[in-house]
Amino acid sequence: MESHNENTLGLGLLRQPGTVVFGPGQRRELPSIAKRYGSTVLICTDERMLAEPMCIDLQTALEKAGMRVVVYGNVRPDLPRADIQTATRKLAHDKIDVIFGLGGGSCMDFAKVMGILLLSPGDVRDIFGENVVSGPGLPVITVPTTGGTGAEATCISVVHDEEKGVKVGVASAYMQAVATVIDPEFTLTAPEGLTAATATDALSHLVESYTAYAKNPSSDDIRDHLYVGKNLLTDVWAERGLKLISDGIPALAKDLTDLNARTNVMLAAFCGGMGINTTGTAGCHALQSPLSALTGTSHGFGVGALLPYVMRYNLPARTPEFARLGELVGADRGSTVLESAQHAVEKVEWLVSTIGAPTDLGALGMTEADVAGVAKAAAASTRLIANNPRPLPAEIMEEILLRGVRGDRSWWAE
Repeated sequence: MESHNENTLGLGLLRQPGTVVFGPGQRRELPSIAKRYGSTVLICTDERMLAEPMCIDLQTALEKAGMRVVVYGNVRPDLPRADIQTATRKLAHDKIDVIFGLGGGSCMDFAKVMGILLLSPGDVRDIFGENVVSGPGLPVITVPTTGGTGAEATCISVVHDEEKGVKVGVASAYMQAVATVIDPEFTLTAPEGLTAATATDALSHLVESYTAYAKNPSSDDIRDHLYVGKNLLTDVWAERGLKLISDGIPALAKDLTDLNARTNVMLAAFCGGMGINTTGTAGCHALQSPLSALTGTSHGFGVGALLPYVMRYNLPARTPEFARLGELVGADRGSTVLESAQHAVEKVEWLVSTIGAPTDLGALGMTEADVAGVAKAAAASTRLIANNPRPLPAEIMEEILLRGVRGDRSWWAE
């Protein structure tokens, strides 16, 4: 790949679901879409969604359309490997034709993994990594019920291998959903904390996608790798998403029942997923995994608290992009490009705070004594660290974390 220094956009590349249906009430299209793929549908969801009237209505609509419905309603956050293996054995003889991932990111990630393992049974460890999956799985339709993760658009599932104490991605173009149906009405029952966590997750995806490397990959790179940097098309999605989320978060903070705000944030989340499905994520996500493992806090709150601190470090390497990002989110324009870029970071932090998410690592339960261990664990996320706009050696990660614990919002020198 070419040098990262100039960050010139030389091409456009997207990987995306086969069909995208978006808008309030569009869940009613699910039976007709599902019937294209067979007569037996597996719904992968969690306990909260399983009890929701809209989920019950969906099952009824599928049955009225002549489909047999199998429900797995025990999806847990972070996809414990043991759960995946148990579900694979339990569902092996149900002759599933198509799978719904109905819920937040974990439910959709669970469905994507099950699509592979129900057609090609085995240990999920055997498909850990990038492009290890050997062939297509069962068709998966993603149905997000939160405005945040963007998992409906991505071809990766992150699995928690409890025995080894690590979270590992299963990433393959074969895991791309054949369709996604995004209905903001599903999010109206999401509680305040979940709404805040998923909105900040979406914000982090948009920022990391927009400020990623423009690697301008070769044909071989495109064939061999999924995450090949920002480009002309990922920027289209990131710019649209940043505008939407800067409008949606303040409105949603005032009224969780505001369907227009829910719609804006949910579309922004999809935009973020469309971006990171090609650009990949970076330093913020590398640090989040061990931070959340340590503190037991959600992924969204982890990346939300880290984001402004990582942005402050990255700013000298991405000053023009940060200044443009500031315009997109409505930050005050400074008298210089640098000042405008700094205002962008401050506006992002304001958005995190406005939706009710923590803005300091201390608020998550992290202490200065934890810094070295979290930084060491984050160093294992080599792909994410390599994708960061500015080098992230261990001592720098420790400094970012230390500033986050102390609430130190000073600017970094170049």
